[in-house]
Amino acid sequence: MIGIPKTGGLEHADLSAVIFEGLNAATHDGKRASLAIVDEDGNVIEAGPAVAKEAWNVMMACYKNFLAGQGHLRVHSGPPSGPTPSHEKAA
Repeated sequence: MIGIPKTGGLEHADLSAVIFEGLNAATHDGKRASLAIVDEDGNVIEAGPAVAKEAWNVMMACYKNFLAGQGHLRVHSGPPSGPTPSHEKAA
């Protein structure tokens, strides 16, 4: 049996997902929140429902690849650009 990852690790927000609703974010007191992409300098470069939808789509594609026996593949939401992170550089 595949273990279910532990959740509940965020200090100020809750994330939820339902297969027919996608990914949602809220504050601990139940107010709606949105997801954002923040660069390494702390600048918000994208935010809102489109980020949640894209995160869900990438996660689902990754999961479906795994179920199809292709779990070693990386899923990108677009073509990779910029410098390769040090942990991904070839030796």
